[in-house]
Amino acid sequence: MSKNTSKVTTDFGYKEVPVEEKAEHVANVFHSVARNYDIMNDIMSLGSHRLIKKFTVQLSALRPGQVVLDLAGGTGDFSLQFSPIVGSKGQVVLADINESMIRVGRDRIIDKGGLSNISYSLANAENLPFAKNSFDCVCIAYGLRNVTDKNAALRSMYEVVKPGGRVVVLEFSKPRKQLISKAYDLYSKLWPVAGKIVSGDSESYQYLVESIRMHPDQETLKAMFLDAGFHRCEYHDVMDGICAIHVGYKDVA
Repeated sequence: MSKNTSKVTTDFGYKEVPVEEKAEHVANVFHSVARNYDIMNDIMSLGSHRLIKKFTVQLSALRPGQVVLDLAGGTGDFSLQFSPIVGSKGQVVLADINESMIRVGRDRIIDKGGLSNISYSLANAENLPFAKNSFDCVCIAYGLRNVTDKNAALRSMYEVVKPGGRVVVLEFSKPRKQLISKAYDLYSKLWPVAGKIVSGDSESYQYLVESIRMHPDQETLKAMFLDAGFHRCEYHDVMDGICAIHVGYKDVA
């Protein structure tokens, strides 16, 4: 964050906006992209996001009967995968700050026949509306970079996860090899063009590209996990670090 005249500002892509306005700007982006979100994920990742998500689910280490928070769960990709793992005695909470995204996720789950162990919650990651020690796992995928105060979000996740539980963060990160980094940079510049063609909206996808560039690298995010109180923190690079999956544990008291 930086100070601009008398207002505290934060990044919204490459722009600086007042802290209190970022959530509204992000909300407008996801209201715009909600209906075409899954299609654009396939286009932008060339389908690779599906394999990355499967690996993330494996790292969640969920078992039957457990309770998992699918934070910034949007269109329900992870909730649909978590549901059969935790089973009828477990619970999945699909939470998102954006009502349009939750609506798409709920409709998608209903179209699959509806799943009785999935519930829905409008929730701000910085101040989660759940009791302490509620979840065996909190998973947030491609959502942390959109949060205004990422440190506050990590602290809030730490509070609601149970002792012995884990928080899993899947996010875009920083490629290790310069050649891959340059190729990825060139390819991602095409995303706003694809967004214009598919949804008539290039500006929202330009923000998504910029938000990826502004997100902390692997080691910085690991340090943020540690600062929030997590232990045994680790991360797994995917596709040479284009994405990274961070895992942090809450120690048993």
